[in-house]
Amino acid sequence: MRNFWEKLKKRWDIESDWQVAIILLAFTFTGFTTLYVHKLIDELLGIGADSPFIYKALVFIVIVLPVYNILLLIYGSLLGQYTFFKNFIIKFFKRLLFIKNKK
Repeated sequence: MRNFWEKLKKRWDIESDWQVAIILLAFTFTGFTTLYVHKLIDELLGIGADSPFIYKALVFIVIVLPVYNILLLIYGSLLGQYTFFKNFIIKFFKRLLFIKNKK
């Protein structure tokens, strides 16, 4: 477990064990909240188990994915990790949109 913890610290370029714990807590809160919000969105739009996959995928990409990132930034900010999560989200969308970093 210690090796995993150290890998996270190195990957995220952070020093503190507390910061790792807080970041993981923010991911946990965001995940659970997103599950709840996703269920509500599906109910509001009438999407169920028998709905076509393309509808489910579009709702996820267009609505749920941005909601997840907003929630991640909110929870990260509330837990004092705004800068980390701002950079994390920027990196995520650069990868998603195939944007290369200029060196």
